[in-house]
Amino acid sequence: MPVAFAQEPAPNFWDARERLPRPETAEIARLRFLTTVDFPPFNFLDEAGRLSGFHVDLARAICAELSLVDECQIQALPWADLPAALEAGEGEALLAGLSITQQNRSRFAFSRSYLQLPARFVTQRGSTLAEPMDRATAGKRIGVRAGSAHERILRDLFPEVKVVTYSRADWMLGDLREDKTDAVFDDGMRLSFWLAGTDSEDCCRFAGGPYLLPGYLGTGMAIAVRPADDQLVSAFDFALREIDAKGIFEELYLRYFPVSFF
Repeated sequence: MPVAFAQEPAPNFWDARERLPRPETAEIARLRFLTTVDFPPFNFLDEAGRLSGFHVDLARAICAELSLVDECQIQALPWADLPAALEAGEGEALLAGLSITQQNRSRFAFSRSYLQLPARFVTQRGSTLAEPMDRATAGKRIGVRAGSAHERILRDLFPEVKVVTYSRADWMLGDLREDKTDAVFDDGMRLSFWLAGTDSEDCCRFAGGPYLLPGYLGTGMAIAVRPADDQLVSAFDFALREIDAKGIFEELYLRYFPVSFF
């Protein structure tokens, strides 16, 4: 019997009082988004072989908001080919979760972030661990992936934790399920998929957080464009703001993420 989960509201990264000017889009002859096919639920091929996913529907919503439905195209390429394809003009925008690193900022211009990936604790359902987690986790055995940003966070911000490192996520989650550790600390999105799946055996839940820590985890997902097309950045920012204000982003988020990671 499938496990039922209560859906939490989608995260909101916009100031409700902010208003952005509507961009001029009449001269845009093509708006092609480049993405991938192998990163579900963001991008994947459905049972009929059609390109689907959160990023695909977000691209279509952006095109609709900018009145560019007829000009809108979505092309899937291997992940490794995406940056060069954008630079070569094979598309106008890259919508695939490209990291906003210093190196990528030297190559591309970015919209504002549309989604961030927080760190989260997961505990057994019967656990009493709750905020403030820095005190609640003192002396507790917390599993984390060895060498990850999440291990650095755990050691830096939760210094009284007994850190238990794992080379494989499935071993880490299996020990939590079997009550061999008090909690795990990892990427909230990955943990949400495990909680929603059968491998968790409905053992566990989120506790504390979410923790948005740009210094460790980056500034989130954004749309990349060529520097010469930086006028598209303001257009995408406007569309993303309107999509959020109209509830469209929340509908997409809850459609593709059965357990909210916020």
